Amino acid sequence: MNELSLSLVLIYAAAFFGGYLCGSIPFGLLLTRAAGLGDLRKIGSGNIGTTNVLRTGNKWLTAATLVGDVLKGTVPVLLAMHLLGPIAGIAAGIGAFLGHIAPVWLGFRGGKGVATYIGVLLGLYWPAALLFCAVWLLIAFTTRYSSLSALIAALVVPALLAYMASPPLTIAAVLLSILLILRHQENIGRLIRGEETRIGQR
Repeated sequence: MNELSLSLVLIYAAAFFGGYLCGSIPFGLLLTRAAGLGDLRKIGSGNIGTTNVLRTGNKWLTAATLVGDVLKGTVPVLLAMHLLGPIAGIAAGIGAFLGHIAPVWLGFRGGKGVATYIGVLLGLYWPAALLFCAVWLLIAFTTRYSSLSALIAALVVPALLAYMASPPLTIAAVLLSILLILRHQENIGRLIRGEETRIGQR
């Protein structure tokens, strides 16, 4: 491996781990605990993401968690792209997503990754983020299933990027969608059995 190749590997590794550390900040857990609501992991589904924060009944905390989880995907992507280039931005985005779904601070048990996925897309290619949100809102409005909305959006976005974006970005979106779907295995089982909790249902 020549010096140039080694330098690129180190750059992309730094972007990935920087993204991971940013993505691993558990905003939902920290905010609900600061508000005196206890451990979010003992409420509702036990998830640390936005949907479970909504089950606490506190809409302000829900909004703050959503913003935090989105930004921890967007910020490292934009920083890496600005400082190190587009591929480093993709590496940072993948790292941020993995940081959210498997944070080292919580024994690698994190959230489902929907908001952070949107944040990563927002930084890498904002039309894809808008499409994800539009699909999510459409399915959520008609079914009131957050998980189903995310699953369908995660299938649609890579298909769009295959026609509109670069191959590295498309590959990254496919990888993130696969990981998101895997994180929703329990939800998929409950959807099949008709036992999944709807949005707004405690």
